[in-house]
Amino acid sequence: MQPHLAPNWKAVLADEFTKPYFQRLQEFVAGERKTHTVYPPEADVYNAFKYTRYDEGKVLLLGQDPYHGEGQAHGLCFSVRPGVKPPPSLMNIFKELHNDLACKIPNNGCLIPWAKQG
Repeated sequence: MQPHLAPNWKAVLADEFTKPYFQRLQEFVAGERKTHTVYPPEADVYNAFKYTRYDEGKVLLLGQDPYHGEGQAHGLCFSVRPGVKPPPSLMNIFKELHNDLACKIPNNGCLIPWAKQG
């Protein structure tokens, strides 16, 4: 699998992609995909690096447990595609932003616009 990254991420991570551990990891995941359902879909694995430029990152979201339901994981922490009901963890984030900063709760759980902001 070739990572789909923003050009400046490619420059930062190019050496990692050639290291043996990364090659083994890629082979392992490819093998798992042959016999199991693996999330996110292959095309979405590097979405965080596709939507956020390396030099423009302002916030890093980390989660403890990745989404494992059909249609949920798409390569951005806590995000789900439009049309997928936002999971409780994401709703909690939206509620906190609403309570603390009076942010409007979005009508979907897609965080691509956030990623594009850095």
